[in-house]
Formats: sequence, structure tokens, C-alpha cells
Amino acid sequence: MDYALHLADNALILGQRNAEWCGHGPVLEEDLALANHSLDLIGQARLLYQWVAELRADGSTEDSLAYFRDPHAFLNFTLLELPHTTALAPSARADRDYAVTIARNFFFSSYMVLVWEVLQNHPEPRLAAIAAKSLKEVRYHWQHAADWLIRLGDGTPASHDKAQAAVDFLMPYTQEFWCEWPAAKHALPDTQDMQTAWWTMVQEVLSEARLRQPEAKGHVTQGVHGIHSEHMSYLLAEMQSLARQHPGATW
Repeated sequence: MDYALHLADNALILGQRNAEWCGHGPVLEEDLALANHSLDLIGQARLLYQWVAELRADGSTEDSLAYFRDPHAFLNFTLLELPHTTALAPSARADRDYAVTIARNFFFSSYMVLVWEVLQNHPEPRLAAIAAKSLKEVRYHWQHAADWLIRLGDGTPASHDKAQAAVDFLMPYTQEFWCEWPAAKHALPDTQDMQTAWWTMVQEVLSEARLRQPEAKGHVTQGVHGIHSEHMSYLLAEMQSLARQHPGATW
């Protein structure tokens, strides 16, 4: 159950972050593309939250799991809650950096392509069905992010520098993909093979983008254990405010 909740939280939080580009995309096509990505991710989150609520059988619903949990109850990767900038201070007024968004989507979708490929053959039929549906969506997310990362990295000197800075900034957060966690180990027993495959996918795209591959080292974040960055509370405050102001409201 914890692993299903982790998958749902990942999808919801990244869906919320990507939706922040709605009306602010660098071009109209990208404004729409990221909005569609967000809809895919939130759709995945809904399916998973519905399943978790049924497993809990404690009156939980998809809405209560999304809108009425505090930050420490969320099990998403820290990478996904970060703002669209390398300026980490929560109050920073830095402009959104599209390179950060693209690099994050690339790293995470590379990981999730591998995860959903494994889980579509899971013995639990509900999880296998969700995985099969989600795999089709995340393959498109990966292609979109990879294409843009190559475009930025192999573009102008300014776009190359922005892409490199985003990759350098975000790479250490990807260590959390491979952290020891019993719930994940039970669902994904072959993480070493997955890690090797992930690095191969990442290296091929970075090479084509003419981007230097930084080392993934440093502090290992613990979002999967409910230990989040300061950005998580800001994100949830915006996402949950309407539901908390009007609990029980129907549309």
C-alpha cells in the first residue's frame, strides 16, 4: 500500500508543478503540452489513490488523500516538489526556468518508463492495469523531455548553459530513486538492473545534447520517508487551499 501511495504522490506533485506553466509556457504549444502532461499525471494519481483508499477501507477517498494530508504524510521524491528554478529559497522571486522543468521531467520520466514496464507484469491485476495505461503516457513524456533537452543543450550558448546548470542542479536528487526502501524493494526487486538501464538512457540523451554528465552524489533526500524540502509546504498550501476552505463541497 505504501508503494502505491508513493506512486500516486509522485504523479500528483509533479502534475501540480507542471501545471504551474499553464498560461506561462515559453510558447503556446508548450503551454498546452505541459498542461496535458499534468492531466496524464493527475489521472494516474487518481487511479492509484482510489485503489489505496479501497485497500485502507477507513473512509479515505482520492480527495482526502490528495487534499487533506500534511507534508510529512506524502511519500513523493523530493525532486518532484522543487520549484522551476535553481534558486532554492522558498521566498525567492526567481523567474521560472524551463530548462529545470525539462531536466526534471527527463530524469523522472526516464525512471518511470522502467518502473511501469516492470509493474505492467505485476501479479496484482489492479496495479498491472494502471501500469500498462501509464506506460503509454510516460513514454510520450520521456520523448517530449528528451527532445527538448537535446534542443536546449545543442542550441545557443545561452540555452546550453541553462540546460547544463539544470542538469547539474537536479542530478544529485536522482539518488533517491535508488534508496533502500522495503516497500519499493518488494515491488521492484531488480533495482540494480533498472539503475543501469536508467543511466544508459540518460547518458545517450545527454551526449546527443552535448551536455556534461555530472556525478550523482551528495546529500540523499528522503521524501519517500516523509522528510521533505521547505518547498513542499508551499506547494501543498496552494494546491489544497480551496478544498480545505470548503471541506465537503461538491461541484
